[in-house]
Amino acid sequence: MNRKTASLLSSARRPSTRTVKALIVSVSTNGFRTSLGRAGIADAARAALRAERVTNALLSITLLDKRGIAKMNREHIGHAGPTDVISFGFARATPADPVIGDIYIAPDVARDNAKAGGVSTHDELTRLVVHGVLHVLGYDHPESDARTQSEMWKRQERIVGRLTIRRSR
Repeated sequence: MNRKTASLLSSARRPSTRTVKALIVSVSTNGFRTSLGRAGIADAARAALRAERVTNALLSITLLDKRGIAKMNREHIGHAGPTDVISFGFARATPADPVIGDIYIAPDVARDNAKAGGVSTHDELTRLVVHGVLHVLGYDHPESDARTQSEMWKRQERIVGRLTIRRSR
């Protein structure tokens, strides 16, 4: 074995003391076209992570039709019918480990909610991305109308407000 090979093998055995930190967001649109777009969805998720001072995360965001999200809602949450967003956060072994989570959003439900709430679909999708990220990070809210008074909802609206102001400039 030559010196170069021995050096490579030696360094390969040593554990790295350097931790690579990144906000990695993968978006699967499943053929849905939204005003936010794949890049906008990922940008909104990264903005929410940064707002919460997260520097190391792996997120997957998937857009589903009403039937797909209704099935997930029934199987994982125990509720009947479609919902707008479902999130799963995975426990970290150590605080140095990345935040890992999956977020599922139904654009058709978001469109219905936007119309009912008098906001744009773009803003509603942004809200759902941020909402999903906050759930992945462990935030929760009551299921009642009191949810809009919860700490999570207030955080969500601050982040969404910053994102929509940035977009309008």
